[in-house]
Amino acid sequence: MPTQAFTQRSFERAVSGGAIVLVDYWASWCGWCTRFAPVFEESSNLHRDIVHATVDTEAESALAAAAQVTGLPTLHAYREGLLVYANAGFHTAAQLEDVVQQVMWLDMDAVRREMGVAPNRSAATTAAPFETVVQAGLAPGPTPYGWPGLRAG
Repeated sequence: MPTQAFTQRSFERAVSGGAIVLVDYWASWCGWCTRFAPVFEESSNLHRDIVHATVDTEAESALAAAAQVTGLPTLHAYREGLLVYANAGFHTAAQLEDVVQQVMWLDMDAVRREMGVAPNRSAATTAAPFETVVQAGLAPGPTPYGWPGLRAG
């Protein structure tokens, strides 16, 4: 799925949909943002089941302020409507892939317990009728971790 530009309305709808959503906050004047854009785009081509979105912080300043973006580029990852990763700064392709793998393998029940959030059992029922709800599992593409809990040797 190609990257998509988020507005306030599309942001709220996508994040609350239950799928994994990666958001790249950027600005046209930011050199590191322009270097990160092709890395983010390649990740969107590799992980078609993950929503990859961008927020132009100049055009969507209220959205950037609500997300408490203080540096650019900033990457946020949401899963099941919860912010599970936030980091300001450039990510290499390997670092971004590491983030994707970690988000996909998160134990969301443990995350909700740690955050003090009630279990979200309705994510599948709140999705649009023809929308596929993505469940946790192996991400397509390079898998540097293997199966969780198993070590070689």
